[in-house]
Amino acid sequence: MQALRRTRPWRAAYWSSWRRLLTQSCTGNENPELTSDVKHRIEAHWREQLSGGQFNPKDSQDKYYVLSMFPYPSGNLHMGHVRVYTIADSVARFQRMCGKNVFQPMGWDSFGLPAENAANQRGVEPASWTKQNISQMKEQLQRLGCSFDWNHELSTCSPKYYKWTQHLFLMLHRHGLAYQNEALVNWDPVDKTVLADEQVDANGCSWRSGAKVEKKLLRQWFIRTSAYAKQLLDGLEDPTLRDWRDIINLQRHWIGDCDGYAFNLLTSASGLLRVWTTHPEHLKDPYAFLVLRSSHHLSKLEGAGSLSAENPFAGTTMPVVFSDEVKFPPKSDVYLAAPSFRSDDKELWESYGLAFTSNGKEEETLSPANWEMLRKEVLQAATRLNVGGYRVSSKLQDWLISRQRYWGTPIPIVHCQKCGAVPVPEEQLPVSLPPKDSPKEAFLCECPKCGEKDARRESDTMDTFVDSSWYYLRFLDAQNSERIFDPALTKKFMPVDLYIGGKEHAVLHLYYARFMNHFLHSCGLSPTSEPFSRLLVQGMVMGRSFRVKGSGRYVPESEVEIVNAKKNQAVLKETKEPVVMTWEKMSKSKLNGVEPGDMFNEYGTDTTRLIILADVAPTSHRNWSSATFPGILNWQKRLWLTLQDFQEAREDQTASEVVPTSEEFLAEDSKLFDARNFYVKGATFNYRHAQQLSVAISKMQGLTNSLRRTPKHVLRHGKQFERALAAQIIMLAPMAPHFASELWSKFVSIPGRLNPASEELQWSEDVLAQRWPDIDSEYNLDLSIKVNGFENCVIKVQRTHLDKVTHSDALDIAFNTESVTSYLIDKKIRTTNFVLYPGIEAILNIYVDKAKKAEKPAPADDAEAQPQA
Repeated sequence: MQALRRTRPWRAAYWSSWRRLLTQSCTGNENPELTSDVKHRIEAHWREQLSGGQFNPKDSQDKYYVLSMFPYPSGNLHMGHVRVYTIADSVARFQRMCGKNVFQPMGWDSFGLPAENAANQRGVEPASWTKQNISQMKEQLQRLGCSFDWNHELSTCSPKYYKWTQHLFLMLHRHGLAYQNEALVNWDPVDKTVLADEQVDANGCSWRSGAKVEKKLLRQWFIRTSAYAKQLLDGLEDPTLRDWRDIINLQRHWIGDCDGYAFNLLTSASGLLRVWTTHPEHLKDPYAFLVLRSSHHLSKLEGAGSLSAENPFAGTTMPVVFSDEVKFPPKSDVYLAAPSFRSDDKELWESYGLAFTSNGKEEETLSPANWEMLRKEVLQAATRLNVGGYRVSSKLQDWLISRQRYWGTPIPIVHCQKCGAVPVPEEQLPVSLPPKDSPKEAFLCECPKCGEKDARRESDTMDTFVDSSWYYLRFLDAQNSERIFDPALTKKFMPVDLYIGGKEHAVLHLYYARFMNHFLHSCGLSPTSEPFSRLLVQGMVMGRSFRVKGSGRYVPESEVEIVNAKKNQAVLKETKEPVVMTWEKMSKSKLNGVEPGDMFNEYGTDTTRLIILADVAPTSHRNWSSATFPGILNWQKRLWLTLQDFQEAREDQTASEVVPTSEEFLAEDSKLFDARNFYVKGATFNYRHAQQLSVAISKMQGLTNSLRRTPKHVLRHGKQFERALAAQIIMLAPMAPHFASELWSKFVSIPGRLNPASEELQWSEDVLAQRWPDIDSEYNLDLSIKVNGFENCVIKVQRTHLDKVTHSDALDIAFNTESVTSYLIDKKIRTTNFVLYPGIEAILNIYVDKAKKAEKPAPADDAEAQPQA
């Protein structure tokens, strides 16, 4: 740690300052029972000193950017919030203790329909409602003990943030990636806003208001995300992506196979029509025409029978007809017919009474020998004319961002009768939200281009997904008033090392965030195309719900008598009606939610953090039941008693002395040496590599069991006991920082240190300033050799040697091990791979095919077999 500090002067200065604030244990030499009141005393005592992150934006060496999806400020944390932010904070604290320069910011996704509706119901401004909720939730997060860097806090509804969201929109507009077009949209008649397809349920009702959704033709703003479709699809193969697993499949399904090309052609109705085809050369056909489904919204327009579309590639105007009798591309309602290329399309042309005459010259030009050249010409022209020509699936649509709501980022466009849609000049940003319920006159303004006074500001606001598509970049430079962010900072600290959030955001949010980062990477503002290296998709917190059988009415648990919990049998206490018990996502409407504040009050913050992390992997759903609490409660009490026993043993002047060199003593001390290394290895692997924090807790509990079994004379004289107890408290600190700080403060105050000059422990500093426990160099670690995924043998290798083992070394060891060579004798090695986790373990995987038995030679012909006479 001293060497580390010499290379990190900022960190040494921080901890030097922190030590001046360091106070003694709040329980001192007293040994009270570990009640909830004592836990509250401990948390109140340590909270202020443990809440902040220690990020240095000038030091990119050993950076670690851990980001949890920022919350919508509803005013109250729920248990899902507690889970995701406890996971993130535990990882952040662990990485700091490993010497990383950790950035863990927090902010607020504060625009959107829920805040506007809630404010309207209460007769208040959305701004004041949101500000109040942010204040309340921030206080709860601080009580949760999270070490967020509040110096980088941001809120998407602040003009300081949405100024740059508008700047980003203008960048997209300049690149031809933001455009306006007519669209048939999902319209919520209650909330009076456009809904994405994903916001409409299977019954055609709004996900939020429950109203039956209507179809409405509106002029809307789009972002041309499909222009990056092939890049986004290929990006899923990026080797830097870790733990994306099924999220990659979800993203692939959303994007689709990019096996064709999309073009945006101008229609006689003054709108853009998306035309998708696998054969761009067909647009060179002077007889090309378009077939639209009869349900297409353009069929509803007056004069639809004479509708046409411009074809800039052939220099023609293409007829548009409506029919359901052609084979449309999947999920598409436009078919490009090319009579000069396809005989079926020629027959179709003639069936509509359109004369088809060829002068022979076209046939020569459009012959198969020229198709590849024609394709290149079309694609080059499409780029030059900015009408598409990018590879995309037939189903993927552009991102509709217009929302007809007040509480959102204003779209920075001015509409002028002379000039059309004019971007607001950069120096006039931000375009601020007017007061709520402003008259229409509030949107009148001067045209930035021609100066006309009767221009009007765009009244639509942006989809909130736009706000959250780039916030991870702004976090790094949240207070910058001159630029969207400093590219030098993103070059140092992007991509995000670990991104944590719910699976419900695995498609849309991740798709939009990936698109925006790909775009900004192409502009030189983000150093990598992919924004998030590693994902941790946490499971939902489930509560047990109770519904009356028949009516389906939800009732609180207090009104229910559980007959058989294992069989989910229950009845209403009053009427004895049968009740259906199920685990469902916590919700107020299902009456199965748990208030985090109630947990904090009853059990303490750190206990709540440990309970939410224990028993199941972070990626699995967590069934919230008080039946699981005793394991954590008892573990904390055993840790508390261990410190008391240690203190008593060290302070006991009457204890009979046992010679520390006796065989019995050395055997016990050796057990603790092994226990410390074994459980540190397991906990470290699950903190750093597997991120199975529940398993890390199990490993720590195993170490506690070893400590509790230790005889009193070893507590008094055992150097390895002291090391193991120190490691126990240090490994607990990321998950339960208040409790671990109190344990550590008591630990370092106990006299008779046996490791006083050790570089392993910094006795004058708090537990969170300690170096993460390391495996001893002389401890034997595992080199596992597996064949086709099954373990063949485990070879013990001293830690100092294992850390230097290469793939080639591991193969040499394997091929000199009898159990391996005897198993492989009749098999053909297909491939091998080697994984080394320094200081933890190494794994050699051998993949084999069973060797085919050699065929017996055919018997020789008798005449040939006999010697000649």
